[in-house]
Amino acid sequence: MDCGIITSKTVLLLLSLMFWAAGAALAYVGAYVIKSYNSFQSFLEDKTTLIPATIIIVVAAVMFIIGIVGCCSTLRESKIGLGFFMIIILLIFVAEVAALVCSFIYMKRLNGELEKSMTTVFAKYDGNNPETHTVDLLQSQLQCCGVQNYTDWSGTPWFSSHNNTVPLSCCKTNNTECTGRPDQPSLLNTEGCEPKLDKLIQDVMSYAMLVILGFAIIKFFGIVSVCVITCRSRRNDYQRFNA
Repeated sequence: MDCGIITSKTVLLLLSLMFWAAGAALAYVGAYVIKSYNSFQSFLEDKTTLIPATIIIVVAAVMFIIGIVGCCSTLRESKIGLGFFMIIILLIFVAEVAALVCSFIYMKRLNGELEKSMTTVFAKYDGNNPETHTVDLLQSQLQCCGVQNYTDWSGTPWFSSHNNTVPLSCCKTNNTECTGRPDQPSLLNTEGCEPKLDKLIQDVMSYAMLVILGFAIIKFFGIVSVCVITCRSRRNDYQRFNA
């Protein structure tokens, strides 16, 4: 067995073993993206952000089975198994590239749509409706207030109907003296929610893109390794036939 075959088998075995780890990592990333979306879905009317996450989870679901197929086919040098393994790797590679493209496109168009939808949701805040819970959750978790800053609340129905105050979810954590009065900015989270939410989503999407890119590179080397083993095996078959 020459060095090329040994190296290629080693790469494929490592790739097969990494499918389990990759599947777990991708499942986590996909679930985290969906969880982030569900937490703030009132502000994210464009559901295309779920496309990359869905692709990631589908890919993760089949990786565990593929790892077994790849490992067995590599050890047996099965041409049929390796061919199937290569097709699967190629399909996953294409899916990951598609997820990268979708993520990149969505990140470019996120900012304008996010500000528009957030402005609409904040205007519906009345202290009782579903939008109220979403806004309070957002402002509490991100420690922000208003769309661009806390003064945005002055143009909402809530502000004029509640003695010119902002919601208590704008108050800094554990500050019992805060009453929501905008003339006491030291007691409020004055930063806007749109920049913070945009950064959060961008960070999540960037992390997902890096993970996908890393595994796409590994799969590229896997495809090359399958080609090496298949070509060497055919050459050996020809040599035995000629003998």
